[in-house]
Amino acid sequence: MVGKKLTSLLLAAALMSPLSAFAQGTTPAAGQASGKAVTQAADVVLSNGAVYTVDRNRNWAQAVAIRGGEIVYVGSDEGAKKYIGANTKVTDLKGEMVLPGFIDSHTHASKTTGLIFSIDLFDAKSMDEYVEVIQAFVKEHPAEKNYQGRGWSNPVAPGIGPLKEVLDKISADKPIALTSDDGHSLWVNSAALKLAGITKDTKNPEGGIIEHDKSGEPSGTLREKAMDLVLSKIGGYTIEQYKAGIEEYQHKAVERGVTTVRDPDMLRYANVLEAYEGLAKENKLTIRFRNAITANPDKGPEQIAEFVKIRERNQNPLFQVNAVKIFMDGVVEGATAYLEKPYEHKHTNGELIWKPDVYKKTAAAADKAGFQLHVHSIGDASTRIVLDGMEYAEQQNGKHDARHSLVHLQLVNKSDIERFKKLGAVGIVQPFWFMQEEGYYDEIEVPYLGQERAETEYPMKSFLNQGVHIASSSDYIVTPEFNPLHGIQQGITRIEEGQTDAAKIANPEERATLADMIASFTIDGAYANHVDDITGSIEVGKKADIIVLDKNLFDIPATQIKDAAVVLTLVEGKEVYRLKEAK
Repeated sequence: MVGKKLTSLLLAAALMSPLSAFAQGTTPAAGQASGKAVTQAADVVLSNGAVYTVDRNRNWAQAVAIRGGEIVYVGSDEGAKKYIGANTKVTDLKGEMVLPGFIDSHTHASKTTGLIFSIDLFDAKSMDEYVEVIQAFVKEHPAEKNYQGRGWSNPVAPGIGPLKEVLDKISADKPIALTSDDGHSLWVNSAALKLAGITKDTKNPEGGIIEHDKSGEPSGTLREKAMDLVLSKIGGYTIEQYKAGIEEYQHKAVERGVTTVRDPDMLRYANVLEAYEGLAKENKLTIRFRNAITANPDKGPEQIAEFVKIRERNQNPLFQVNAVKIFMDGVVEGATAYLEKPYEHKHTNGELIWKPDVYKKTAAAADKAGFQLHVHSIGDASTRIVLDGMEYAEQQNGKHDARHSLVHLQLVNKSDIERFKKLGAVGIVQPFWFMQEEGYYDEIEVPYLGQERAETEYPMKSFLNQGVHIASSSDYIVTPEFNPLHGIQQGITRIEEGQTDAAKIANPEERATLADMIASFTIDGAYANHVDDITGSIEVGKKADIIVLDKNLFDIPATQIKDAAVVLTLVEGKEVYRLKEAK
């Protein structure tokens, strides 16, 4: 780790360099009078800080001046004085660290709605605890026509998943549908199966699996596209409920220093898009959203025309839709991630949700229309097919600054990492998962994948070594605690908290540096979302998306990064969060 002495030396060097941008006493906003620069006073000046700009040269500074929501000066405390006027709010940071606002490049912000209005199983850790939480919710909400929820974990019920009989004992007549924590499986009772018309003779829908028990009856667990058989009958949340969920997410986000996100659930669930549009019109958005529309594998390229209309009517500075989300495969825990070689525990390679030819044509149509592709891909075979589609789009439309992205990347062939760079594709990873999680690793990943494949999961440094842009994300609510500081720590250590056995480091060659991890949550996140022209670094001319931390991350052990606190969060210069001082 870089100690305080080295940090001070870096800061001093940046400030003394005649080539440094921080030596400039004026900005592009400054006027000229009688041959001398005239500086307009700033609205806000942050001084006496350790400002890590995350600019191209990773410069350090002491002070930042903000006017009209934009950064007008970055440099020394002395240079910032000319931006201080009678009405300038000046904050002495007393050495605290300043960073660009964090960017979460793949987060289901709107699913906070489910935590408010349905059964929340995320904190429960066993089948007995699940039953206790479900029973309590059903008892407290007797008037509900059906019960929905989320958060059960596959390792608690491996194999065919949790059984319908458990839920039948809680409610025999009202449907219960509970999504797994990863969002790729659904646990239902007999009433839900009946509502959807699912029997032992029902065939698996394309891209989905209906699990069966030993007698051949549906077990109560549905995977991937089979989930829709029930969810389409039960219905979802109202626009107002989604609005409430998104607003609650914003409160959580700014407390964690998150100022820009991508929510990929537009059109996947009814009323989500409308909720965002309503909040934008009502000026109730406090952070920046660059969302993605989920494409339907049954519709193909013809659906892109409708996506263009959605994009055109949503050009609010804080809410835009600039990407098309595609689910290419499933997840390892459901044996639905699409692999080059079969699973160890089950004779299958997984489930490919899109037909490759339909995906290619859809990818080309989205690319031609100016959308980014934002593709869920877990398995190595899936990622190969996704890249094939991006290559096809480039052949059809010509090479341009598309920045198509692949999300998750649990297993990746080394040869395909080189293709990322060639195609200009962006990897979006979840460093929160970079560990041999107790229970999950030993009971799911190793038995399902085999030891050799399990040891090569979640590459990151290999991408960086090839010059590939890697953006980090949480995949909240799959990751309930989405604080980027947790993700930064995990990306560096790749070991479960409290574990001291070096043999438990997950794929240790893929450990990233602190600078790598900060960039992945800031400037590379901005790049991934096509907003690096306005945010992602602390530079003159960019929006003042800025956070202040109580600790300099370069001065503390990596194992303490998650314990740093966000003191202040600004979005376009507006204070949206300030840590309350302890009494």
